[in-house]
Amino acid sequence: MMKKIAFFGALLLSAQAQAAGFEFLGPQGDWDVFADKKANASVCYIASVPSKASHKDKRGDIYVLVTRRKSEGFKDVVSFHQGYPLKKGADINVTIGSAAFKLFGSDETAWTYESKDDVRLVKMMKAGSTMDVNAISTRGTKTSDTYSLKGISAAYNAMTKACS
Repeated sequence: MMKKIAFFGALLLSAQAQAAGFEFLGPQGDWDVFADKKANASVCYIASVPSKASHKDKRGDIYVLVTRRKSEGFKDVVSFHQGYPLKKGADINVTIGSAAFKLFGSDETAWTYESKDDVRLVKMMKAGSTMDVNAISTRGTKTSDTYSLKGISAAYNAMTKACS
């Protein structure tokens, strides 16, 4: 079932990326790699969809991105698209093993508070096997998503190579 979810998630992410001018560079485990080839790979990202997600039938697209914007000097920017409007003022909690992170929400997306948290989060993602994301919608619905981290190191390396 997880492979089926990952396959359909990859198709969704690939279609969205191509529509935005990104080239799909291929899968790495449960992660996909994309690059903006029209801009000399100045923007690259890796993406994944959750292997388990609560309330999927009532949510839009759910995925995580790690983005590099070479021309702007940004690297390893992590964002979680939750597929619903997030409750204002409520932290989004991400856990990988014993490591815990608090993120803030804006519309349907969660971000780390500081860039140093992105660096630490990516480091833990590369070292972990699963990642749990817990958030609350504007309606008060609590959601829990689990992401597989299988292949993230290879995907990260491919992204870095494409955007160097």
